[in-house]
Amino acid sequence: MNSLSILNTLIVIGLVISALCIFFLDDILHCIIAMVVLGSFLALEFLILKAPDVALAEAAVGAILTPVIFIVTMNKVKDKKVKEEKK
Repeated sequence: MNSLSILNTLIVIGLVISALCIFFLDDILHCIIAMVVLGSFLALEFLILKAPDVALAEAAVGAILTPVIFIVTMNKVKDKKVKEEKK
């Protein structure tokens, strides 16, 4: 086995572990962190497959933009719950 196939195997294992973490974790923030890890591993895999444009898009959307949207939404929902409890 050459070093590229070993790296590819490690990335696929990381993808599977982070996907399982997203599925089984109870805390939403931990799921978002696992999703960032999944997006990062996926971007690395696309780089290995010689698709840098797809890797850049995955890094921007999957590892940065989507988690930011989830965190902002989570904070807005918490703020709304706090306002409803005060009434």
